[in-house]
Amino acid sequence: MFGRSLYAVFAVVTLATACGGGQESYASVVDKAKNEKKLVIGVKADQPGLGLRTPNGDFSGFDIEVATYVAKQLGVEAKDITWKETVSANREAFIEQGQVDMVVATYSITDARKQKVSFAGPYFVAGQDLLVRAADAALTGPEALNGKKLCSVAGSTPAQKVKTEYAKEVQLQEERTYSACVDRVLGGQLDAITTDDVILAGYAAQHGGKLKVVGKPFSTEKYGIGLKKDDTAGRKAVNDALEKMFSDGSWTKALQASVGSSGFTLPQAPKLERY
Repeated sequence: MFGRSLYAVFAVVTLATACGGGQESYASVVDKAKNEKKLVIGVKADQPGLGLRTPNGDFSGFDIEVATYVAKQLGVEAKDITWKETVSANREAFIEQGQVDMVVATYSITDARKQKVSFAGPYFVAGQDLLVRAADAALTGPEALNGKKLCSVAGSTPAQKVKTEYAKEVQLQEERTYSACVDRVLGGQLDAITTDDVILAGYAAQHGGKLKVVGKPFSTEKYGIGLKKDDTAGRKAVNDALEKMFSDGSWTKALQASVGSSGFTLPQAPKLERY
């Protein structure tokens, strides 16, 4: 009997210790930043100029610069950020499950996504565009793609939008990644790639002088910073940080450093949509 009681006490103490040793859950990213001085931020790892994992394991790009600036305003230094790779399909789940504290990953603000997460921003407004070989003067916009071969990634909608709305005779080709599309355009097997203009600009910068963004956007995508649903304090703090980044010149400097070499016309900072 005594042995059983002792075991029960031991089990309770062990359980309490295990629970106490886990990551504390915070009502707001503001509290997490203040109390732990650390953040986990979800980013893309395969988009040059935006979110790209470098050979040494670091991350670079405009999204990384935005995330680093915002974290600093919340009280977290760059060295205390843990970058976690996210893909389009798991961004909401990572936020909801607490795997990340925020997501900065070319994350378009939509009403459907607002049902699951909160958004600060937008910190960038992109538009669907085309990436073509630099010497190609014929492809001036989506309506010029009839009879041409257009690439996009499997499961995305931009290429189908071109076929439906602009060029019914375009030949659609799907690849698993945009990098594969880029290789085939550079090799001459395909004529163009379509997705958001700033993503395309990153690839143009990566392949200096060989590719160009057509510069005729035909949609609007507002990139926001994803946070836990109903984190009102966090949304306000991140928006305040973005406003400061816009006004002190850091936003323009980061964008120029990330994609300026592509020849992409840099836009003005967007207007925040606080809610």
